[in-house]
Amino acid sequence: MDATKLKNVQGPLKQRYREDPQSAVVTLKADGELDGTGVACRVRTATVLAEAGLHPATGGDGTQLCSGDMLLEALVACAGVTLRAVATSMGLEVSGSVHAEGDLDFRGTLGVDKEAPVGFRDIRLSFALDTSADQDQVASLIKLTERYCVVLQTIKGNPATEVSVSTGA
Repeated sequence: MDATKLKNVQGPLKQRYREDPQSAVVTLKADGELDGTGVACRVRTATVLAEAGLHPATGGDGTQLCSGDMLLEALVACAGVTLRAVATSMGLEVSGSVHAEGDLDFRGTLGVDKEAPVGFRDIRLSFALDTSADQDQVASLIKLTERYCVVLQTIKGNPATEVSVSTGA
């Protein structure tokens, strides 16, 4: 997709969102199945049913997806798509790779040390780009990618979150 096609696709959406801000609010959803066997959760994606389980550092055998890895994968996917969209809009030819890594202290997850955090304490996102863009263009590309990457901004923003439960007997 080139810049003109992207603008043609996004232009009417942007106009509608300017005129009717509420139409820009979309609720994304994810569902999982707890079938009662094993320590796992089956998550429905757009194309497959993915099974998440324990990371080997918490007793898993490594045959199931780790939700921490999935979080980093979502970050990489979002940052990569956002970078490509921004590059397209800027008229830049860019290829390369996106990498994310994060540090977890599994003492927190396993309840070994109540002072140890549960969750990532540090996450690093990096890009290895092949481009003829100059340094200023690359700086703008990265700045805009950071600004518009939904997953990155969600992680940085610490959104209000609520948990609820219903039971059926």
